Amino acid sequence: MSVGTSSAPGAHQVPRPSASRTGDPAELGLDPDDLPDGLVVADEHGHVICFNAAAERITAVRAADALGQRLEKALPLEDLEGRRWWQLTDPYGGPAIRRRQPERNLLLPGGREVLVSARYVRTEPTGPVHRVVVSLRDTEARRRTERSHAELIATVAHELRSPLTSVKGFTATLLAKWERFTDDQKRLMLETVDADADRVTRLIAELLDISRIDSGRLEVRRQPVDIGAAVGRHIQAYVAAGQPADRFLLRIEQPLPALWADPDKIDQVLSNLIENAVRHGDGTVTIDITATASPREGEDTGTSVTVSDEGPGIPEESMNRVFTRFWRGSKRGGTGLGLYIVKGIVEAQGGTITVGRAPGGGAQFRFTLPVAAPAFMA
Repeated sequence: MSVGTSSAPGAHQVPRPSASRTGDPAELGLDPDDLPDGLVVADEHGHVICFNAAAERITAVRAADALGQRLEKALPLEDLEGRRWWQLTDPYGGPAIRRRQPERNLLLPGGREVLVSARYVRTEPTGPVHRVVVSLRDTEARRRTERSHAELIATVAHELRSPLTSVKGFTATLLAKWERFTDDQKRLMLETVDADADRVTRLIAELLDISRIDSGRLEVRRQPVDIGAAVGRHIQAYVAAGQPADRFLLRIEQPLPALWADPDKIDQVLSNLIENAVRHGDGTVTIDITATASPREGEDTGTSVTVSDEGPGIPEESMNRVFTRFWRGSKRGGTGLGLYIVKGIVEAQGGTITVGRAPGGGAQFRFTLPVAAPAFMA
């Protein structure tokens, strides 16, 4: 690994080895303080000659205190069993064929965990160690990811338990005592099983959506979409289910540009936003569809859909958490994953989504999509 000359006060100038396959580090303008990870370099005698700004931040040790110190003193690492790491690895006296130490979790004084990897630089294949180059990474980001995954698993397990318990209970009862129940009782139990099976299916679909969003594998199949007709279908479904027709107000600004999007995923977004307005809002649910500036650079026109209600709205302090995993409003219920998925779907199609306060005081969600046709039709 080649390290260039630093002009920053925190990092020490390191003698530059010959140019590697990536070019001359000095010509590249590589400054150790520009690196996102901690970098610590020790010379052939084990003294620290480079301690960059990220290493200062991660270890809480000043570069001025570390430079010139023995590596094991400047960076007193221990493994998770409390053993001194540099005594175990013995970088200068170990086998001459070693080239590196793979990344692993180690502890700084005070118990702070860091991810550490090391490279042994030799001037000859089995010669003495010329440099020990240590990379340090903070574990906080990884821990946040692990906590998020653990919360997701716990939430899904909890949400699955209730419908599966119901399905198991009703099917076991029907199998054991079929003849004892009337047709109406059997129908009621089977309808409950059917509804719980739908709930499990929806939860699994949410889980798959999150997996695709997080991995960047959410597929978008663009087709012409009549966004006004799509909203109209959702309103008709609510009216058929018993909601009063005058609770919904659909306003469409004409003319609208032709919209190319994934119709199934747009339906999923509309379903979630309108359901939130119906369940958690009060008064009239207003849906405005307008032409607007495209959120995608290089395009002039986009389509915007705004869903507003007249309920209590979302507290100002919660606005920045609405689209995060597990966020729920004042009324608990559901997994808290719906709006996270909505944001992922909108952004996967090149769009944007925002939340704010409606003119009537309720919540207002607005998503905007670019309208350009697929590249093969351009």
